[in-house]
Amino acid sequence: MKSLLVFDFDHTIVDENSDTWVVSCTPEKKLPHWLRKTYDGKHWNEYMRRVLGYIGDQGIKESEMKQVMESIPYVPGLVDLLKFICQIKDQVDCIIISDSNTIFINWILEATNSSLAFNRILSNPANFDEQSHLTIENFHSHNCAQCPENLCKKKALDDFVADQLKVGVQYKRTIYTGDGGNDLCPIKGLKEGDVAMVRKGYKLERLIHEMVDGDSGSIQPSIVIWSSGEEILSHLRKCLKT
Repeated sequence: MKSLLVFDFDHTIVDENSDTWVVSCTPEKKLPHWLRKTYDGKHWNEYMRRVLGYIGDQGIKESEMKQVMESIPYVPGLVDLLKFICQIKDQVDCIIISDSNTIFINWILEATNSSLAFNRILSNPANFDEQSHLTIENFHSHNCAQCPENLCKKKALDDFVADQLKVGVQYKRTIYTGDGGNDLCPIKGLKEGDVAMVRKGYKLERLIHEMVDGDSGSIQPSIVIWSSGEEILSHLRKCLKT
């Protein structure tokens, strides 16, 4: 059986937030105050619809937006890690689960020829409409009270694994790599023998420590703290030998 590699995208594969990086394609390279203050701290996907509408209203072309997104920096060592994953597809399947969107992720991966590392990208669907505005939809609906209404990463992961099982693919372990608060839900759903790769210095690490210190007993996978793609690669090599 193969192992399943799962990656978050922002601050995990790329070293920035792709949703905020796109703002640098605007004439002022920042959003007006009236738009920024419409974010209520909860409904990010709805806010991004307004941001992308504003960008479209500025007459910014798809090619201009794409050029800006292709300049986003990767986490050190991640491009080499993705190249390695391309070489071991007989041993692993690899997916992205991200609250970014499919257009941004595909542009960024294609800029470094990294798309072939991934079997599936699970993210908010995006398309350009008749006015050449980029529009995004919710990835799915769910009943998880802890996750934003447009995406529960645990449900996305569980649904993917269930769909694979229907076609005869079963995974011996899941290795989940992330950094943010919305990565905690899927990690809590991992089982013993799985691995949670947690980026050092980011929100997910703090949340994991709080759970472990609280002795809640709800974290079953082994926890590995990482700072670079080289560290992920080193641990991945060890996992694939077992």
